[in-house]
Amino acid sequence: MFVIRPAIQDDLATLLKFAKMVHFINLPADKDLLAAKIARSRKSFTMHAEDVHEREFMFVLQEHESDEVIGTCTVICSVSWKDHPHIYLNVRKREHYSLDLQGGQVHTTVEMCTDESGPSEVGGLILAPGFRGRPERLGSLLSLVRFHFIGLHRELFAPRILAELMGPLTPDAGSPLWEYFGRRFINLSYREADLFSSRSKEFMLSLFPKGEIYVSMLPPEARALIGRVGEETEPARKLLEKQGFRFFGHVDPFDGGPYLEAVRDEIPLVKATERLQFAGAKSFAATASDAFVSNPGPNGFRATRCAFEVTPEGVFLPEQVVAMLGLKVGATIGVTPLPASREASTRKKSRKSTP
Repeated sequence: MFVIRPAIQDDLATLLKFAKMVHFINLPADKDLLAAKIARSRKSFTMHAEDVHEREFMFVLQEHESDEVIGTCTVICSVSWKDHPHIYLNVRKREHYSLDLQGGQVHTTVEMCTDESGPSEVGGLILAPGFRGRPERLGSLLSLVRFHFIGLHRELFAPRILAELMGPLTPDAGSPLWEYFGRRFINLSYREADLFSSRSKEFMLSLFPKGEIYVSMLPPEARALIGRVGEETEPARKLLEKQGFRFFGHVDPFDGGPYLEAVRDEIPLVKATERLQFAGAKSFAATASDAFVSNPGPNGFRATRCAFEVTPEGVFLPEQVVAMLGLKVGATIGVTPLPASREASTRKKSRKSTP
């Protein structure tokens, strides 16, 4: 079985290894920055981070039997505030028409823009390669449990939720778009610029040109990357779109990956999440409905996906899950029922994969 819990400093070495596999701004491949993020996360989970700008929640996915950490994800309460903007490229279409020629063209432009309104963000998701493609759908577990957590603590998060998706990278983890575009104005490699932006974004605002830039000036292979995601990121995009996330023309200035956006209270899993009383353990048939369930109690957040049943007495869960989450009868737990069609499909695939 698999459990999701808060990251702790003992996870630092594993998380650093994960961070070196990808290049997420909210999962920096820097030991000191990562240790600081874990420390902020620990304060956030214990509700000791009073400043909304310091609140972020870093989760890890752990195989219960071996205690091996196999993945991570993050929810950030506020990605911007006054004098600390969220920076993105705004993609627009511009139509030019000549009366004399009786014709024209539609051009794509990008312009660096800032947002200080303080949206929340989900991101930093990575699953160890050896655990991808398994019937337990562990990537989905990591992705969607964030909305279960937001549903339990809506008051901590902004009405707008962003999701940054990584654009296509080269085999050596470089960004073609950055080489064609960003590096013309900022003489840093993609990795250097991405890591430095974890500390400060001033250099981007100072060195990037103001106003719209016509991307028709770029080679076709660079233009084609704007707003696209890498092949490995496509499943994550589809999961987010099922939860109501949409693309509004905002892309990351480093790799061109899209920012998706959703309204917090309209996200289906957030709307479906509630706190209920735990009634006890019982056995379940293979066809039972599934839910995200969590123990949000004082001993630390713990969550998993499992069968469940709601009765007038409360919620019943499998005995193994009860032990793993450390539940006692009468405790308040978090519950997010999952759509039956999706879970039924998952179980069908799982049975086909079983020897």
